[in-house]
Amino acid sequence: MPSTQEKSLGQLVAAATADISALIRGEIALAKSELKISVSAGAMGAGLFAGAAFLALLAVILLTITMALGLEELGVPGWLSFLIVAVFLLLVGLVLALLGRRSFRKVGPPRRTIASVQDVREILHRSDTPAVTPSRD
Repeated sequence: MPSTQEKSLGQLVAAATADISALIRGEIALAKSELKISVSAGAMGAGLFAGAAFLALLAVILLTITMALGLEELGVPGWLSFLIVAVFLLLVGLVLALLGRRSFRKVGPPRRTIASVQDVREILHRSDTPAVTPSRD
């Protein structure tokens, strides 16, 4: 006869299920708190990068004006010095666009992943069909 302190198999399974459920809930809570901290740090970093990009844009604008005024100081008429700087910026933009286009042309489909998925699909398809058909007796 089992003692009162011994638990039945059903009670042990129920206790184990409750413990696993509590463990999973705890892990999910931990993951949520870690993600919350990571997301807030990422948002702060993104905001700081956006501020830096805006200030860099303003600096580029001021530098182009300075270049044009510097050409004017060298004796180039004002309208021509701004035109020279604008053409220079357009040429730099064109070079960047051509380099970007060349980089985009290198982008292709993930060939190895596609081949791997097709292999898995073939293996699964083969395993769906039984090797030996059961006899009907």
